[in-house]
Order: sequence, then structure tokens, then C-alpha cells
Amino acid sequence: MVHYYLGQVAEQMKQPEAANAHYSEVKSGNYLVSARARQAALLARGGKLDEARALLAFTRGENDAQNVRLIQAHAELLRDSKEHAAAFEVLTEGLKRFPDSADLLYDRAMVAEKLDKLDVLEADLRRVIVLRPDDAQAFNALGYTLADRTDRLAEAAVMLDKALALAPEDPFILDSVGWAQYRSGNLARAQEYLERAYKVRPDPEIAAHLGEVLWAGGLHE
Repeated sequence: MVHYYLGQVAEQMKQPEAANAHYSEVKSGNYLVSARARQAALLARGGKLDEARALLAFTRGENDAQNVRLIQAHAELLRDSKEHAAAFEVLTEGLKRFPDSADLLYDRAMVAEKLDKLDVLEADLRRVIVLRPDDAQAFNALGYTLADRTDRLAEAAVMLDKALALAPEDPFILDSVGWAQYRSGNLARAQEYLERAYKVRPDPEIAAHLGEVLWAGGLHE
């Protein structure tokens, strides 16, 4: 644990070599995955993506939970490098080992969206919902995608209603509901939800959605 925190301090002081040395000393325990993920990020930032990938691929966790997190870290590294196809492959291989991992299924669904594999996204998120029926973000992700990328607006509304019931003040869910209302032609309700979302969290994507709805409603200023 001490070496992990010393590594973080070294990173903050812009000393990547010292940070890497400290992270390397974390050999086991709860901080193992976090330390390897930080090492990999340092390597990737230094232009050594292949080394970063190898580090994560050949690290063995002490239990299934750690091994799942290592797969997630590997995929996140690739997503950050815009290597979405490679991230999809890593998660697909991971799901062969851990087919009922809701975390891996959710992550693959998010990568699948980037690759226009909407059938995979939908199948993975529906499986997550079976495994974790109270997962508001899974309902939200599926509902938003259906509203944004398809004409299945009634199905989207069902998913988003469930997400909103589970997390009524979540700004990203409010944003999704607002966007679905906009796609359905309900500008007043869309504006209501998007303004609520933006008030809670002035996020650029929420702002873009709200701006588009206001423009469509003639409120150009």
C-alpha cells in the first residue's frame, strides 16, 4: 500500500520513472491491479502501448475479481488510445473466461457502440440487466442508445423510465430522458428534463443536447 501511494506522489511530481519503480514494488494485495494499471498508463503515455498491454495481459490477479479488473484496465487503456477494436477483442476474450461478469459485459457494450455493433450492445446490456436488475446505468445506456441510434422510441422510453425510477436525480439519466423526449418530438418535456440535468451537472454533452432542443424550439439566443 505504501509503495502505491508513493507512486501516486511521484506521478503528481512529474517523476514517471520513480512512480513506475514504486508501483513495481506492489506485488500482491488489494492495490495490485491499481498499481499495474498506473504502470501501464505511464508506459502508454510514453509511447510504449505494446509494453503497457503486455504488462496487463501477463499480470495474474489473486482472485477472479482482480482478474476481471485487470481485463477492464487493459480494455480501458486501449479505449483511451482510441483502439476500440482491440478493446472489444480483449473484452470478448475476457468474457470467455468470465461469461457472467456484468462489469465486462457493460464495458464491452460501451465499446460495441463505438464500433456500431448495436446488436452486441443490446445483447450485453440486456444480460447485465438480468444479472443486476437494479443497475440504473445499464437501463440508461440501453434506453439512450435505442432513442439516439434507432427508431425504437417506445422501447427506449420503457428502459429510461426504469432507469429514472432507480436513480431519479442522476443527471445523465435525466439527460437521456430529455433526449428521448426530443427524438419523440416533445420539445417542452425535453427542455424540462435537460434543464434539470444541466442544473445538477453542467456537462458539455448535456449542454449540447439542451442547446439543440432550445434551438429547435426557436429559443436561439
